[in-house]
Amino acid sequence: MPPASTEASIRTVDAPAPPSSPVPDRRLEPGRPGHRRMSFALFAAGMAAFALLYSTQAVLPAVSASFGATAGQASWTVSAATGALALCVLPLSALSERFGRRRMMTASLAVAALIGLLIPFAPSLGWLIALRAVQGAALAGVPASAMAYLAEEVRPKALIAAIGLFVAGNSIGGMSGRIVTGWVAQLWGWRAALGAVGMLAVFCAVAFRLLIPRARHFTPGPLSPKALARTVGTHLADPLLRRLYAIGALFMTVFGAVYTVIGYRLAEAPFSLPQGVIGSVFLVYLVGTASSAAAGRLVGRLGRRGALYLAVSTTAAGLLLSLADRLAAVLLGLILITAGFFAGHAVASSSVSRTATTGRAQASALYQSAYYLGSSAGGTLGAVAFHAGGWAGTVALGLLAVLGVVSVTLYGTRVARAERRRAAPARALPN
Repeated sequence: MPPASTEASIRTVDAPAPPSSPVPDRRLEPGRPGHRRMSFALFAAGMAAFALLYSTQAVLPAVSASFGATAGQASWTVSAATGALALCVLPLSALSERFGRRRMMTASLAVAALIGLLIPFAPSLGWLIALRAVQGAALAGVPASAMAYLAEEVRPKALIAAIGLFVAGNSIGGMSGRIVTGWVAQLWGWRAALGAVGMLAVFCAVAFRLLIPRARHFTPGPLSPKALARTVGTHLADPLLRRLYAIGALFMTVFGAVYTVIGYRLAEAPFSLPQGVIGSVFLVYLVGTASSAAAGRLVGRLGRRGALYLAVSTTAAGLLLSLADRLAAVLLGLILITAGFFAGHAVASSSVSRTATTGRAQASALYQSAYYLGSSAGGTLGAVAFHAGGWAGTVALGLLAVLGVVSVTLYGTRVARAERRRAAPARALPN
């Protein structure tokens, strides 16, 4: 403990005390101790979560061939995981309010990684889908807890950048998981590929536990279903939060549809690419890493709605470009879709954390539920649309979801303008 100030020791008894200074904000920001460890830990958590959650996506054609399943049937190995996550994220976020964000994320990653080591031994498609559903339920403790942890431990001005880095970890995880599964499946089969992703997730889970700083601003709360229902009702009654939830779901519908089906398209004529090369296509996720990390700067320059308009325009341009039968055009289209999606997701998810002043874990959980329900719907509907109308059918579904994002954002813009007009002081009448 540092010695007391000598100036304080010579102050006279009746001298007025200096005015009390405000309590400094000790939350994390760039340059503060623990910020770098926190960034690496959340990056590892996001990487493990996305690598596991979408581990079967790049090998869906191989899974279809192995079990004699259609694209729609095999797509349930992705949709079951994302759907279970969507259903479980809210109750697990409530548990994080009682037991802590750090503990919840650690347990979720550990269970999901261990299940990842069992999945390669699934004897049938039904067992594979069931194990993937359990894995998705386990992963539900990561996203909402991570958002709440960041909202509590990071200073507001650094929050969007911190969430952008977590989302960047998602993109790296999604990319690396798909690349690993693609090449390992080509060499040793899809079962070995899923086992390799499980090992990667174990490494990330250990790194997360070793790096994540202790929560300094978390206050445990009681487990109360009634209080949870009230908090959820409050969030769902907030028009801005409802719009953000809808935007997250619609963006993810596009993304889930495109990346569930793209492997089937590239495996067919006129491309006829091998499994390893199809997996390498997911290198375009690096674009998502950059666009999500840049979301904070986009919001600073264009505002939240301006950044969303840019993200949705980029996504729509990518969908239209991907209709071409040239591989270069398809890859460029995927780049634009990925950049637009990750930017839009980072803006919407960070806006949820900033909008909710209480019950942040539940606010983030509702966003994640909507987001992953969009993923489940996009994966299944995208596969059905592909079966019915080819890639053009999948693109049509994506453009319909994009139109939904535009409609919601335009409505939010009109509401904001009307609120500003009502808040403006009335002009003084002339005498």
